[in-house]
Formats: sequence, C-alpha cells, structure tokens
Amino acid sequence: MFKNYFKIALRNFWNNRTFSFLNIAGLAIGIACASLIFLWIEDELTFNHIFEKRNNLYEVMENQTYDGEVHTFDNTPSSLAKAIQEEVPGIKHTSRFSWNTDMLFSYGEKNIYMQGKYADSTVFGMLGLKFIEGNAADAFSEVNAVVLSRTAAEKIFPPGHALGNILKVNNEQNFKVTGVYEDLPENATYQFKWLAPYKLFESKNAWLRNWGNNSIQTLVELEPSVDVATVNNKLHNFIATKKTGSETVCFLFSMNDWNLHNKFTNGQQDGGRIAYVRLFSLIAWVVLIIACINFMNLATARSERRAREIGVRKALGATKGSLIVQFLYDSLLMSFIAVLLATLLIYLTIPLFNGLVGKKLAVSLFKPLHLVWLLSIALVTGLVAGSYPAFYLSGFNPISVLKGTRVKDGSAAIFVRKGLVIAQFTTSIVLIISTLIIYQQIRHVKQRELGYKKDNLIYLNLKGQLKDHFTTVKDKLKETGMVENAALSLNNVLYLSTNSGGFAWQGKDPQKEILITQESVSPEYLSTMHMKLSSGRDFASDANVDSSNVIINESMAKEMGENGKVGNFISDADDKRYEIVGVVKDFLYNNMYESGQPLILFCNPQSTHIITIRIAQNVSLNRALSKIEEVVLNNNPGYPFEYKFIDDQFDLLFKTETLIGKLAGIFAILAILISCLGLFGLVAYTAERRTKELSIRKVLGATTSGLVGLLVKDFVQLVAFSCIIAFPVAWFVMYRWLEDYQYRTKIHWWIFVGTGTMVLGLALITASFQAIKAAMSDPIKTLKAE
Repeated sequence: MFKNYFKIALRNFWNNRTFSFLNIAGLAIGIACASLIFLWIEDELTFNHIFEKRNNLYEVMENQTYDGEVHTFDNTPSSLAKAIQEEVPGIKHTSRFSWNTDMLFSYGEKNIYMQGKYADSTVFGMLGLKFIEGNAADAFSEVNAVVLSRTAAEKIFPPGHALGNILKVNNEQNFKVTGVYEDLPENATYQFKWLAPYKLFESKNAWLRNWGNNSIQTLVELEPSVDVATVNNKLHNFIATKKTGSETVCFLFSMNDWNLHNKFTNGQQDGGRIAYVRLFSLIAWVVLIIACINFMNLATARSERRAREIGVRKALGATKGSLIVQFLYDSLLMSFIAVLLATLLIYLTIPLFNGLVGKKLAVSLFKPLHLVWLLSIALVTGLVAGSYPAFYLSGFNPISVLKGTRVKDGSAAIFVRKGLVIAQFTTSIVLIISTLIIYQQIRHVKQRELGYKKDNLIYLNLKGQLKDHFTTVKDKLKETGMVENAALSLNNVLYLSTNSGGFAWQGKDPQKEILITQESVSPEYLSTMHMKLSSGRDFASDANVDSSNVIINESMAKEMGENGKVGNFISDADDKRYEIVGVVKDFLYNNMYESGQPLILFCNPQSTHIITIRIAQNVSLNRALSKIEEVVLNNNPGYPFEYKFIDDQFDLLFKTETLIGKLAGIFAILAILISCLGLFGLVAYTAERRTKELSIRKVLGATTSGLVGLLVKDFVQLVAFSCIIAFPVAWFVMYRWLEDYQYRTKIHWWIFVGTGTMVLGLALITASFQAIKAAMSDPIKTLKAE
C-alpha cells in the first residue's frame, strides 16, 4: 500500500516540478537558517558545561559605591581567598587567579608568546582539568613549575614529550613543565594556555597582600548542600572586618551566570548576553515560521488541482481514509526531502557561519537533540501542511467533481492564505528595518569624535629591555621616516583600569567617593595619540620634571569644580600632592557609548606595560612594519616582534552589535527570498486558476499590461498592507533597543520609506514575472482546450 502511495507522490511531484521545487527549497532554506542559529544558541547555553562542578563554583564579586551609584567589580584582595576559606562555613575550596599574562616561552630555537594565569594548586580539582601528562597532585610541587594546555605543549614539544622539560620564560627564568592538561573548549570562560603557581606571582608583587588592593580573581567552590544566601550573608561585610572603614560588599556570582547574565546595574544583575540569545532565538523562529508558512500556503493552494483525481479515485472505490493518508504521505515526504536538503545546506554553509559568528560549531547529525529537532520539524510541517487537502478535498462529492464543477476556495481559506502572506512580509520588513538601524547605530558610534586618532597606531607589550631602551628605540624609529612618534603607557588607550585611589582636593566633599581612572604614561603620550589640551601644557620631555605633576581630563576638572584648573593641587591616598599642569580634552575609553569619565594622567614611564607607535601618514604599511620590527629586534633581541593595531581592537568593541547586524541582515534577505518564492508560487497558482478568464479577456481586447495588473494587484496590496503593520512594530522594537545606549542614532523616516519601496518593488517584480508569462499565452489554444 505504501509503495503505491510513494509512486503516486513521486508522480505528483514530477507533474508539478516547479511548485515542488519552490516548496522544498523554501522550507529547506528556512530549516537550515534556523538550525544554524540554534547551533549558536546551544553553544551559548552550554557555556562552561565542561566543568563538572559548575553548579558549586562561584566567583567573588565586589560592590563599591561611588557618587551614589553602585559599581560591580570582579577583582578582589589577594588575601581574601585564604581568609574566607578559614572563616566562612560551607566554602570547600578557594583559588586565586592573576590577570591574563603574556609570557615568552623559549625552547631551543622556538620562541612563542602564550597567555595564561598564575593560580593556586586547588584550581586543578575545582575545574576538573584532565591531565594527559603528569598529575594534579604534583603539578605545583615546585615553585618554578608550569603546566601547559595540549595545544601549547604541542607547539613546543612532540606530542607526549613535554613533561620534565625546562622552558626559558621571558629570557629570564627557567620553568619546569610539570603537567599537560587537555584543551578547554571555546565555550569555556577560561582559555589560559599555561598555569603557574600563584605563590610565585605574589612573591614578585608584595603589594598584593594589602587588603585595600583589588587586583585578582577569587574562585570559590561551595559544599554541595550549602545555601548560597547564607554564605553571602557572611561575605557581605567581610572585607570591612579586615580593612577599617571599607564599605565594599562581597557576594558570590555563580559560574552558570558568567556568560549569559553578567551585566550588573547599580549592583544588581541586569541581563547580559542572554538578551542576544533571546534575540537570535526570535530571528530563528521567525525565519522558520516564514518558511513553514510558505510551505503550507503553497501546499494548500496547489492541492485543489487534484480534485478531479480525487473524484476518479472515489468513483473507483477509494475510501476517505485512504485519501487522507495519501495527502498526508505526500506532504510528509516533501517535508522530509526538505529536511534532507536542509541538512546538506547546513554542512555546506557551517564553515561560513563559523567565520561570521567567530565560533567553531560542528554539526552532530546523530546527536539526540539535533535528530529530534530535524524529525520534529519534518513531522509537524508535513502534517500541518497536508491536513487541509487531506480532510477538505477528501470530502468532495465525486459526481460534482467529475461533472466539471470547479472547486472553490472557501472564504476562510482565502482569508488564511492572505493572512499568511501578510505575516511573511511583515516579519521580513521588520528584520530589514532593524538591520539598517543596527548598522546605522554602529556607524554613528564609530564616526564619533574619540578625542584621539586611532588610525596608524600599533601597540606592543613591553618585554625584556624594551622599556629601558625606550628613548633609543623611539629615536631610531623616528629616524626611519616611517614613524611619527612613540609613547609608553600602562594600558592600551581603549581599555583603561578604573579605581578611586582615595584622591582629595580642596573643597571636595569628604563623604563623596568618585570613580577615577588613573593612567601612567611617558611624556610623549598626548602628542603620539594626537590628543588636545583645553588648557595648560603637556608633560616635559624629561619625565623627572613632571614626576609630581598630573594632567587631568575635562570630566575630572568638572568634578573638581573651581579647583579643577591648572595650578591647583590634588592629593592621593598617601597624601602626596600633585600639581595640575594641564587639562586634556575628554577622550573615549572602555565604553564607546558613554561620555568621558574622570581621568588622571601621571608622568611615570616606569609603571608602564605598553608601547604605542604611530606610523607616519602616506607611507607603505608593510615597509613601516618591517622597519619597526628591525629597530625593535635590534634593541631587544630574543623577543619576537608581535603587535596589534588600535583600530582592529576598536572594531572588536562593536563585535556583538556587528554580529547582530550581520545575522539580522542575512536572515532578513533569506526571509524575503523565501517570501518571494511563496509569492511567485501563489501568483502562478492564481494565473492557472484564471486561465480561461484571462484568455476571454484577451480575445475581447484586454492588453498584456492590463492582465498583468489584474493578476498582481491583490498581491501588491497585501505587501503594502504588510508595510503598514511592520513600520510601527519595527520602530517600537528598535526604539527600545536603542534605549540601552547612552550615545545613539536617530531613527530616520527614510529607512522605512526605502525599505517599503524596495520590498514592494521585489514583490511587484516577483509577481509580474509569472503574470506576464500567463498574460502572453495564446488564448486560442487555451479556449480550444476548454
């Protein structure tokens, strides 16, 4: 029996090749698009699932209040970990992490920079790192020990031969490889390539032991049965018991929330990346629903052609039940073919998709979740699309059908079909408008005045003797004619560390704490960055001259009021006085969407970690980099030349917004494509139903353009109605999205007009193509056949 169903289905597909292709292609594209997005979502939702103890792992966070607003930080005092383990019940283990550190590892002729952390030995058990060489118990038995990830080890040693070897680190110190652990996946927070004992780090930075210094991450593992709220109560004022006068509040932040719920507003969790997961989920469902609507619309519209077949089969004894099964079988077969095609599309396009989203997603067809997803889509879509013809057409009176009485669509069917077309184009238009506004917002911020020129700037981490030889290096670089200037700083200009520092000045309210950014620079900093002074002078070329002077920005001057002028003084927590010699115009850092924050620049080249080099205008970039490399290596041998462009780092600040824009744009185009495929099929179906009418009109003198207008008028009206619905929806959605940004673009009217015109034009072209074909047919042949 099913063999016959299969033959009939194939025969029907072949006799309606165009419509079968449109149906299958539209659904396949929709399923493939949605599946790719859901792969991304799955990766985000399973972030940190590699860590088996994740439900009991927490990071200690701090809430600090400045100027009435609570700020949340993930940095804590170094002494906190040991103290809370000893004094707070329910804490099983703690571990400290240093900030990410780039170190040069040398072995023979190999010199490789790799990023890692210093940590306590407890981290191996807490994170459950899997050792493939050595073991966790002995990993940090020596002070100068280092454990490497598999990838890091295989860059230096043959596989399985890293253990026990001695590495030269930063050309200064020998480290013994005491273990190799399995690489962590990309959807894990920790991506360190090496770990070394925290005690070694602390011994080199004695200032870390100060309870007033917040510089490291504290990881906590709780006993499984412990109530988190109880531990938080104990931690709330813990630092105040160690540091008199401290109002810092500590609390635990679950590893399960690190990726998706890591945004804090005024000290409280307030969303985070979960917003983008929800947005992409919505986009995926929208594209999939559009594809399913398209599939069902075409399936129901075309099913009526089989009315005469049903009449004959009923006259020959076919039961209503067998006809229902046949129609459902046809629809299910088509949807399963679409799923198979979608699977092929996923495999073909996933490398491009990975490049777009910056991940390494993989298709696991036989993974239960993935298999259930594909089978469910095939079953649901096939059953819903096949239900209308199965239960409606199977009930026809065979005598009426065989007499030639035309089967007419009910008003409900017509209404539903028009509603589905409107829904398709409405969602597509909303996506297109949203994409344009997202890109407009990104462009708006990127073109914002930064307060410095980011082009032609590169920066290097200071390694070896580069800091000590800076003056020589700078002069040699300028002599090449390829470099305009160079300067030292503590941080990359885009990312400056922020803390209060306990600064005071005459007239300051002693009860008011202000969050102030401090940055150590060399005298050439402002000129290298092309920053401008609003008053006062730049630092003198001799750094010693200004060792007790500072330059503040306009935001800091505003905070200080009348005392924020050149010639006034500011004091740090140790009561050391600094004279203000200049006020620099605000420049943007950390958050490109906000205004300038209070900043103090210190002339202190010895406290710097970065060298920034400005390449001269109108020179060959490759030649300039080659000359810079030559000078740097000559004055700092033994350290590979590695650099980054400031403008590349600047673009990374908009990584999420750019990703949203790209995904929304791509899937908006695909949504329109799928909608136009459906429109093409419906116009062809309408033209076929009205063949006799069109032929009679043509014989009576109707023009081709008139007949085309007759066919496409209703569909263009539906698309126009979609615009009317989509415009306010898109405006509301994007208005709410832009509210999250302090610095934002306006929503311009021409975006809506342009999008509406484009979509109407596409709909008109799509509908007219098939309508022209029908209008130009020979009426004699048509009427003769009738």
